[in-house]
Amino acid sequence: MKLSIVTTLYQSALFIDEFYQRSTAVAKQLAGEDYEFILVNDGSSDDSLNLAVQLAEQDSHVIVLDLSRNLGHHKAMMTGLSHAIGDLIFLIDSDLEEEPETLLSFKHQMDAEVCDVVYGVQSSRKGGWFERLSGSLFYSIFDLLTSIEHPRNLVTMRLMTRRYVEALFQFKEHEMVISCLWVITGFNQQRQVINKGSRLGSSYSLLHKISHAVNAITSFSAAPLKFIFYIGCAIFSISLFYAIYIIYQRLFNQHSMDGWTSLIISIWLLSGLMILFIGIIRVYLSKIFMETKHRPTSIIRKIYGR
Repeated sequence: MKLSIVTTLYQSALFIDEFYQRSTAVAKQLAGEDYEFILVNDGSSDDSLNLAVQLAEQDSHVIVLDLSRNLGHHKAMMTGLSHAIGDLIFLIDSDLEEEPETLLSFKHQMDAEVCDVVYGVQSSRKGGWFERLSGSLFYSIFDLLTSIEHPRNLVTMRLMTRRYVEALFQFKEHEMVISCLWVITGFNQQRQVINKGSRLGSSYSLLHKISHAVNAITSFSAAPLKFIFYIGCAIFSISLFYAIYIIYQRLFNQHSMDGWTSLIISIWLLSGLMILFIGIIRVYLSKIFMETKHRPTSIIRKIYGR
């Protein structure tokens, strides 16, 4: 098969029909009748599944994967990619913030630059000042703590070759951060700047974004653990020099240091650091715990179509 178009559905009922119509037109223009749609229902509570099943009944190109529950965007995307059989796989969100017609320009760039991946980045980050500021801060911290050259303002939409997708599935991580896996898989990847739209509301809350940032950093960097070691060395060195200073004052100047203020500050400082460090270690231990269980990353309740 020449082309697979993969997307996920979560509260997507308002967009499915238009997405299907526009994507079908682009797929036929690029691949004739040699294409497939893979729609992954990620536990959506609206009418997304029923609408997708109707499309599968009307169009033999459409396959619907109904997951047993909501597993998250990243795992749903990987599930869809695992069922794609096309020589080219086009991954895109179904909410129409990314235009399906961009597939044509992606394919043109892939042919011109002979690469395995063409991915989209936003011309400017969408959202208000807080979202732009927090996004910039996340990328700065991530670049500082990891050796991954993660593209800024990356979007879901990307066109990939079969060999790249097969290489992507060599990673067996349960707690996955798919954008980082895209990067470390390697191959020749080229970016294309796109204009991403914006719709009202978002399924990603602030708490969800913070959780994603913590997961991304701890999955691809041991820097926080090294940070604990360096801070420990610094505190030990400062304490040692301060102890020598107090002993010197007591022996040679006969001056007893007032320790109440320094004692309280030290207790609060060290207690806070201990709680922080235990929390960091806990994150790494929990990730090891989850990975060693080898649980499936997704469970499909039913497949409609092929």
